Amino acid sequence: MSIEPESAAPVLLLSVRDEYLGRAWRPPGPHWPGRPGLVGGLDLAAGGTWLAVDPATRTAACLLNGFGPLAPAEARLSRGELPLTAVEHGGIGHLDLAPYDPFHLVVVRPDGARVTSWGGSGRAQERELPVGLSVVLNDGLEGRAANRTTSERVRALMAARAEHFRARLTATARPRPGPGGPAREAWGAWLPIVTGDGLALDADAALVQRRDFGDGRIWGSSSISLLALGPDLLRYDFAAAPGADAWQRVALG
Repeated sequence: MSIEPESAAPVLLLSVRDEYLGRAWRPPGPHWPGRPGLVGGLDLAAGGTWLAVDPATRTAACLLNGFGPLAPAEARLSRGELPLTAVEHGGIGHLDLAPYDPFHLVVVRPDGARVTSWGGSGRAQERELPVGLSVVLNDGLEGRAANRTTSERVRALMAARAEHFRARLTATARPRPGPGGPAREAWGAWLPIVTGDGLALDADAALVQRRDFGDGRIWGSSSISLLALGPDLLRYDFAAAPGADAWQRVALG
C-alpha cells in the first residue's frame, strides 16, 4: 500500500492472493446479484471474495487471513463476506466479529486506507495507514499483530518477503497510473517487481510463490491485483499468477 496525498494517484494498492491452489475461483466481475454495483474475484468454495471494489464510491477492501483462536464451528461465518460488507457500508464497525476466524481487512479510499485486525477474541484493532509505503501481512500491519503465527518458518518467509519488496518498491519511481492505457504503461517500473522480480517461486522472499508444506496440498499465489484510487480516479488491473503475463483491466461500470 502506497499513500502519497499530493500525487495524481494518491493511493496505490498491490494485493497478492495466496491460497491452496486447489481452491476454485473466478476473475473479478459483478458476481453478486444482490449487490449489483460491486466487483470482485469470486471464491467458488464460499461465495465471497478476497478483494471487493465499489466503483460508485471509489472504495476497495482487501482481506488477509490472520492468526488466533478460531470462531466456534457451529456459528462460523465466511470471512469472504467481509470485503463486500466493508465497501457496501463503509466499514465493518457495525458487525459482531465473534463468528469470524481471525483476519486483517484493509479498506481503501481515494484519500487513504485503514486496516482492521481481528485476532479471534477481545476487541478488533483499527489503524489508519500513514503516508508512504505500508505492508500488511497475515501477521498484521508491518507484521505486528497481537496474534501472530507460531511458526518460525512462516514468520521468516513473511519477513523476507516484506523486506525485499519494500526495498525494491521504495527504490523505484512510484507510478502515476491514469484511467487509460495498458498495465505496462500505467504501472511502469513497478510491474516487473510486483510480478515476482525474477525470484524463484520457492525463494524465501518470493512475492509470487509456490510452496509444499508437506500436507499434500500446494500453497501459492493465484492472482495479483493492482488498484489506483483518487478523487477522480479508480483503476483496477488484474492478472492470474504466477506468470502474470496477461494483465486485464477490470471493468468498473
